[in-house]
Amino acid sequence: LGLERGGFLSLLGPSGCGKSTLLLMIAGLINRNAGEITIDGTLITKPYIDLGIVFQDANLLEWRTVMKNLMIQAEVRNLNRADAEKRSQDLLNMVGLDGYEQRYPYELSGGMRQRVSICRALVHNPPLLLMDEPFGALDALTRDQLNLDLQDIWMKSKKTIIFVTHSITEAVFLSDRVAVMTPQPGRIGAVIDIELPRPRNIQVRDDPAFTFYTKQIRSLFEQWGVLQDHADRVPVS
Repeated sequence: LGLERGGFLSLLGPSGCGKSTLLLMIAGLINRNAGEITIDGTLITKPYIDLGIVFQDANLLEWRTVMKNLMIQAEVRNLNRADAEKRSQDLLNMVGLDGYEQRYPYELSGGMRQRVSICRALVHNPPLLLMDEPFGALDALTRDQLNLDLQDIWMKSKKTIIFVTHSITEAVFLSDRVAVMTPQPGRIGAVIDIELPRPRNIQVRDDPAFTFYTKQIRSLFEQWGVLQDHADRVPVS
């Protein structure tokens, strides 16, 4: 499996197939027991720090304001504080959170908290962003908006993004390529190029080409027994 710089790859597969494990191995946070992982030719054998990570939970420090949560990156990485504050402000403006710099996490909605989490992962301007089901716990409307926000961030920044999700429609909407993983033991069962024009709006889901991609992926899960049609089963009385 490979990804070119500036690409958007989604890892899609059933629960327990190893999507999050693979993401953590890419970050060097857990060790692989076979094979190799390289980033720009560097073999990953220890934690790789030139990246940002966004998890399903925003993991904000409740006693710190939005701006101070973002500034954790500057403190840990010994970045120039003035530069980091300016970049943090630019990121907050980009995701529509200007004016929320001095708010605390308890004052934010779930979607706002996750926007802060994404901004925090980008403060040090990493070339690679790893995202582990960042929108999985959000309601459908908020999730749609964050899909649009993330697409906008990616198109403006041209970061390389690896995005873990359970959602077929989310993977097709966001990605250049979708790596579809098999059930345990997890393998890359297929890699599908998504050739839909950008920027994509929510209405693209009604496009026949979008439907083609989702059906193609769903058929793989049916072949692997992940999705089973129970319509023909005789009900138990």
